[in-house]
Amino acid sequence: MIVDCHTHVWESPEQLGTARPHAECRIHRGPASSVGDDALPDASTEQHLRASEPVDRSFVFGFKSRYLGAEIPATFISSYARQHPDKLIGAAGIDPTNLSEALDDLRMAHEDPYIKAITASPAAQDFHPADSRAMQIFTEAARLEMPVFLHQGVHFSVASKMEFARPILLDEVARELPGLKIVIAHLGHPWIEECLVLLGKHPNIFADISSLLHRPWYAYNALLSAYQYGVMDKFLFGSDFPYTSATTAIESLYRINQLVTGTNLPTVPRPFLAAIVERDALSLLGIESHASTVSNGNAALLDANEP
Repeated sequence: MIVDCHTHVWESPEQLGTARPHAECRIHRGPASSVGDDALPDASTEQHLRASEPVDRSFVFGFKSRYLGAEIPATFISSYARQHPDKLIGAAGIDPTNLSEALDDLRMAHEDPYIKAITASPAAQDFHPADSRAMQIFTEAARLEMPVFLHQGVHFSVASKMEFARPILLDEVARELPGLKIVIAHLGHPWIEECLVLLGKHPNIFADISSLLHRPWYAYNALLSAYQYGVMDKFLFGSDFPYTSATTAIESLYRINQLVTGTNLPTVPRPFLAAIVERDALSLLGIESHASTVSNGNAALLDANEP
């Protein structure tokens, strides 16, 4: 089974508020992007569904930030997932800074059969991960057995607060709530070493590899460090649509060792790379899967990347 654990959709870029990267920022889009300097890629549901063809299941993230004036509503995410229930899994955006509203949003998300997780972004929502309001949300999420996807790491909005984005700040959360399943987005880039330490320390912390693979040398070093540290079993596949497609991400992952071909530098064993793509993230996160086998199309994609 291939599960894409990190994708975005929106009806309009205005839903991102001031979370949109500033016009001069090209890092997030990658060097090969055809997106204009002042534009965002197409994140429509139609384009998302086409890009999701190579995977069996795909998490689709909502977003909510009072601080940045942004909202991709859970109702929109749920409606989209309802149209493709065997393909899509909704994750509701929760903003802990308005606690009463956040608790209501969380409970409504739990009651929605098409939403199985929540997502938050401390840097984009202006809160420390161990803020008392956030801890109440995380405590309730743990009780409801809903995994939490956290955007710890780099942010490209000028207003985002990077002091709240460091993965190491999740250590307190995980200590206090050992039963809460946490997924750190983008492997905590640029603080990857902090993320790897957390993966090794806490059984219920995982990380997705989204956004890294369009920077191959950076991704190679991150994957090699994780392999040498012995935590690659905590990695989940993620494409970061609309910035990268699932097909491109999978192909880039399988090509990662080509960077050091003909050198004395170590490689990441291919079975460990394949395990990231094929990992049953739904079982790890406590989410029931409706798909029991890999489709012929997905198998063909994997076979096409055999050396």
